[in-house]
Amino acid sequence: MSARVGTIYGVGLGPGAPDLLSVRADRLVRGATHIAYFRKAGRPGQARRIVEGMLRADAIELAMEYPVTTEIPLTDPRYNACLAAFYADCSARLIALAQAGADVVVLCEGDPFFYGSFMHLHARLSGVVPVEVVPGITGMAGAWNATAMPITWGDDVLTVAMATLPETELVRRIRDTDALVVMKIGRHLAKLRRAVAAAEREDAAWLVEHAAMPGQKVTRLVEADSVTPYFAILLIHGQGRRP
Repeated sequence: MSARVGTIYGVGLGPGAPDLLSVRADRLVRGATHIAYFRKAGRPGQARRIVEGMLRADAIELAMEYPVTTEIPLTDPRYNACLAAFYADCSARLIALAQAGADVVVLCEGDPFFYGSFMHLHARLSGVVPVEVVPGITGMAGAWNATAMPITWGDDVLTVAMATLPETELVRRIRDTDALVVMKIGRHLAKLRRAVAAAEREDAAWLVEHAAMPGQKVTRLVEADSVTPYFAILLIHGQGRRP
């Protein structure tokens, strides 16, 4: 009889509140003997914070610490090389656990397949060991619900963009869509503010910080003078067809 091979689960935790996990995600997290999660070195990690108090007492934790975050520009070839080696090492560690028979739950903020780090593991794990993905509520859904306004109506087109895009590209995307979500704002707030102004949509733009987390903050863009480096999303709500 061949030895059992474990499964790697990419589990979406939603935008930040533990009670926004799906029933399936909650069951897997609480029952896991092996838990893996990404974090910045020296930090507990947002994904791990969400599940605080939910883990088994004997759960074995595997912290995967990013070797670089904002220290090297995205355009620097060293950035991709460094992260590629990191994801390859993380995947090798997970494969070894699965081949030894362990199931591993990888904690993922939001949804695992929506701009998340787990995607880079999935690409390396698929076809090698069993992998399953548990969807989660996206951070942007948590953000637009925090504004208490629908993000889209009728035939509205929703665009999701990264603030890391060149300014001219941001202007075009902001101008050409009905509803907008901008993520990964961080150090790019000044650039994003200029792009929104150039697209003549300043009065419609909102900033949501720490959506569905402690310290949630909703501010009109024109009134914001700073922004949380990571957990911030810009929104422009669609105003489309309705009865």
